[in-house]
Amino acid sequence: MSVIASVRGVLPGHRYAQAELTTGLAELVGLEPEHLTVLEQVHRNAGVEHRHLALPLEDYAEATADFGRSNDLFIEIATDLGARAVREALAAAGIRARDVDLLMTTTITGLAVPSLDARLMARLPLREDLRRVPVVGLGCVGGAAGVARVHEWLAGHPDGVAVLLAVELCSLTLQRDDTSTANLVASGLFGDGAAAVVMMGDRAAERLAPEGVEVRASRSRLYPGTERAMGWDVGATGLRIVLGAEVPDLVRTQVRGDVDRFLTAYGLDRSQVGWWVAHPGGPKVLDALAEALQVPAEALGVTWRSLARIGNLSSASVLHVLADTLRDAPPEPGSAGVLLAMGPGFCLETVLLRAPGGPR
Repeated sequence: MSVIASVRGVLPGHRYAQAELTTGLAELVGLEPEHLTVLEQVHRNAGVEHRHLALPLEDYAEATADFGRSNDLFIEIATDLGARAVREALAAAGIRARDVDLLMTTTITGLAVPSLDARLMARLPLREDLRRVPVVGLGCVGGAAGVARVHEWLAGHPDGVAVLLAVELCSLTLQRDDTSTANLVASGLFGDGAAAVVMMGDRAAERLAPEGVEVRASRSRLYPGTERAMGWDVGATGLRIVLGAEVPDLVRTQVRGDVDRFLTAYGLDRSQVGWWVAHPGGPKVLDALAEALQVPAEALGVTWRSLARIGNLSSASVLHVLADTLRDAPPEPGSAGVLLAMGPGFCLETVLLRAPGGPR
């Protein structure tokens, strides 16, 4: 067992209404009138009301002129935002940076060598012998998978303290010459942000965070033959979105059986799950997920509200939803919860949680 002692989401300061972003993007890309009508409709259907961007909207013409420029900005801003997220999560947990034994980072929207975790060593008083695990390529599933992988490390290090950091600056991947449906959908759905989670092994938690959220188990599933359902094509202009129309159908047809098998292994069924923490993959995906889980829409209400408030932040989003859940809709003490996300592969990660308090 491991324990989540704190989780904090942070956002860049540049906040825009969806309609303003639609107009700005159309001007930036130079869309023809027939494409503008499509863009407006796609953005209206995204379920997003506001998003936060890494830069002021007027700076994107220069920022996305070439991949090198946008990636340099990614490194600079992601490091700043990541440091802020880690500081806030450590402060919330009452933990000093030098007490952290493992730092795992996950991102998909830029490339950094040295990695983001190494760059944070110069910003935060972390130990020189800190174990660092940079993870690139998991995309939207990265937040859930990161919690699962840190949980597994802590199982072997019960006195350990770990931090998971997810940072995504989706706006810097804008492809200005791409009027494909996938790019138009992505331009209305994804936002920028970061989140950090402080986790502890069970012995450390007894001393430092006895009322944290318990992580009980996790399960990974990769669906064969779905590599082109979601991801990036990497080219001279940067990261070009791959977003297949089959994603909602994969959720609708696969998730129920996988979740049921996972819960059964731990003596539970869906009726015993008191709270769901789901990645906000978009309206069609969330509708498919509610259908698959056979739950009412409000069971995913925190996820829907996160989508409207900040959009889809790729790997950081499910961690924002977890933070929102614990703050705004605290689960019943001792109740079982499931955190889940889907991502490139196509894959599913499920994590079994237990709310603090209640009978053991």
